[in-house]
Amino acid sequence: MEWTLEVVTVPVADVDRAKEFYADKVGFKVDLDREVAPGIRVVQLTPPGSRCSIALLQGMPGAPGQRPMEPGSLTGLQVCVTDIAAAHAQLVARGVDVSPVRHAGAGGWEEGPGGEWNSFMFFKDPDGNGWTVQEAPAPLGDR
Repeated sequence: MEWTLEVVTVPVADVDRAKEFYADKVGFKVDLDREVAPGIRVVQLTPPGSRCSIALLQGMPGAPGQRPMEPGSLTGLQVCVTDIAAAHAQLVARGVDVSPVRHAGAGGWEEGPGGEWNSFMFFKDPDGNGWTVQEAPAPLGDR
């Protein structure tokens, strides 16, 4: 049996503001924006080329026995791109406050790209949820 990660819930205070940020500034595709039950709205967005989406929820009850996440409390979300310089330029052009490209070095984070799998940039959404963008090589069939 396959278990696929398809949706990650991102806790936000204002669904419309977050939808605008992820769609217009980051470039995610809006797949769904619907009231699925009275007072419960789901906005689902997908990064270009990804099978995994994010969900912005309004009015959704928390899972039984679990505490709901506070807006801005999610960190460590990571997406990969094959050209980090182009992705960085795109985010900057769209008005995203994104870090310079960095790599992990002997002294921690160092400015500039690193070797294969070692180029990163970071940004936060309007609520403070933290994202990492990593440069990854194109799949073998695409090289």
